[in-house]
Amino acid sequence: MRKSKFTESQIVATLKQVEGGCQVKDVCRELGISDATYYVWNSKYGGMEAADVQRLRDLET
Repeated sequence: MRKSKFTESQIVATLKQVEGGCQVKDVCRELGISDATYYVWNSKYGGMEAADVQRLRDLET
C-alpha cells in the first residue's frame, strides 16, 4: 500500500478545520487533495482525536 504524505495527526487537524466552519473545497484546495480524499478521511477518522488515531494504529498492527 502506498504511504500517505499526510500523517494521521494532520488528517485529524484537517477534519477539525472543516468542523470549525471552513468549507471542504477550500481546505482541499489548500492541501492539494480531492474532495473524495477528504470524504474517505472523514469516514475513517471522523470524530477522532489524535490519541484515538494512535490507538487505532496500535490495534491494526
